[in-house]
Amino acid sequence: MEHSVDPNFENAEDQDLDEFEDAPEFPLEDMTLERALEESQQAINYFFNNQFIEAKNLMSPYSNACIYHSLGHSIFLFLEAILTVEQSAIQTASKALKHSLSVCNRFRKKNTIGESLGKMVRKNHYDQYTELEAHAELCYAECLLLKSMLTFMEDETLSSFIKAGIKIRSCFNSYKDCQQILLKRSWENDSSRLHFESGVNMGIGTFNLMISMLPSRVIKLLEFIGFSGNKNQGLNDLHDGYRRNGIRQILCIMTLLGYNLIVLHVLSHREGDLQICEEILKKQLEKHPDGVWFLFFRGRLEFMRGNLDDSVYWYTRSWKSQNLWPQFHHVCFWELLWVHCLKGDWRQALEYSTRLNEESRWSKCLYTYQKAVILLMMKDELSISEKHELNDLMKNVPKYKQRIAGKSLPMEKFAIKKSSRFFNQNGSLYVPVLELMFMWNLFKILKNFSVASGILKLIDRAELDIDSSMKPSRYDNDNKALVLLLKGAALRHMGTPLQALECFEKVISIQKSLVEDNYLVPYAIVELALTEWSLGNREKAILALEDAKKNYTGYSCESRLHFRIHTALSEFKSEFKNGA
Repeated sequence: MEHSVDPNFENAEDQDLDEFEDAPEFPLEDMTLERALEESQQAINYFFNNQFIEAKNLMSPYSNACIYHSLGHSIFLFLEAILTVEQSAIQTASKALKHSLSVCNRFRKKNTIGESLGKMVRKNHYDQYTELEAHAELCYAECLLLKSMLTFMEDETLSSFIKAGIKIRSCFNSYKDCQQILLKRSWENDSSRLHFESGVNMGIGTFNLMISMLPSRVIKLLEFIGFSGNKNQGLNDLHDGYRRNGIRQILCIMTLLGYNLIVLHVLSHREGDLQICEEILKKQLEKHPDGVWFLFFRGRLEFMRGNLDDSVYWYTRSWKSQNLWPQFHHVCFWELLWVHCLKGDWRQALEYSTRLNEESRWSKCLYTYQKAVILLMMKDELSISEKHELNDLMKNVPKYKQRIAGKSLPMEKFAIKKSSRFFNQNGSLYVPVLELMFMWNLFKILKNFSVASGILKLIDRAELDIDSSMKPSRYDNDNKALVLLLKGAALRHMGTPLQALECFEKVISIQKSLVEDNYLVPYAIVELALTEWSLGNREKAILALEDAKKNYTGYSCESRLHFRIHTALSEFKSEFKNGA
């Protein structure tokens, strides 16, 4: 019988288990837990030194029979999935994690019928776990956690978040058990305990962080079934795991880097903790000087600081450090594309957008649109053949629309709307690359004035073009609102809040005359709220966020904005309550 699962969820705990085939039994006499941990650490060293084949070859032979070899094999596929964001990689990782769950499940502690019934009236005897059963429970929880994270990546819809939330209820129970095992079991092997503790830190920390970031409507559902997320506790656990030299230290490191340098940047108004990232990367690049992951994150750190030339150097080193995973080159190309856009180097940006469009399988629809709008930014210097290519690219954007699990990707729908608008406006769009930058939250880089000045000039020129146009269009107010939103966002990040507020208020004032771009208003309200907060107008800021959350729906990239609203409201209400 399954161990330590809330009886209310016993039948629905994780239906994936019903789909598992029994993993083949191999003799494990020579594979002790100690050896498994040692080989897993060796595989980690291989993996982060770009020796991917050696890592795989070390894990694969026992991946059907050993909890750590199976988990290690799955984690490497998981890391590939999250950094390439390709559906094929996500599906491969998901399948491997399902298999790892079945392997771990065979080694978890099994209760007798009497023990299972007894759980209703007495506490579990956590001290009765064998060392292997304890680690099997931890590996099982880890597989569930990673699998739920993949679910979040599949699409941005509410149903996806709920699905992932339901998956991790059993993960939550397993991690709670692991915490109790850590505290109440007598550990004779200090090394084994250290590795176990780093796993508890990683799991509980990541779990709390994930849940704390979900939109409030999802959190309410999760609280109803018994758990919630604490961001600060999550970060503390991950920092503890990073400080400990356990086998999961590297996962704590990757989570901290990913959270501070990517997740917070895209989904929050805040910046990540760049100081801890600097500390981590200095140490890891000493250990893994050519490690593709740490070179990439170093590039990302410099990007966050607005050091564009330095970021180009690190991203290029990361891209050229290995050839086994061409998909990872695409991650670097994506970053380099935006670096060169911020620099106003459209020809170089075009080169990377072309490579993504031709080589990457992630989103042909979005890549096609991106290449088209970069060409559009150079419209005055395009050759005749490039002008024809621009038109062809815009025509093809809708052809590449994907449906994943029956859902369209929000950014693809956004690109399709804009490609249609291009033809409705006689082959023009206003600063479309800057609009994409804003949607990806890249305006944060504009705190660097040398970067911001060039972007602001482009916005001012677009504003002048709209005002001086001799051909009025039904989309004039949409275009004005877009340029005002971009100008306000740039000014906010440049530290001129009063001018920014004026822009946002103008956008909101013309909302009834917008024809198509209804997303501009809730986005402007959120920008206004963040500006008001920076000026000390705290009640105004919170009321504006509540307005954007409750009174606007059905607009482009709505879930993306709700993430930002949620993180801002959570922090603002907490600070307001504490009088900070």
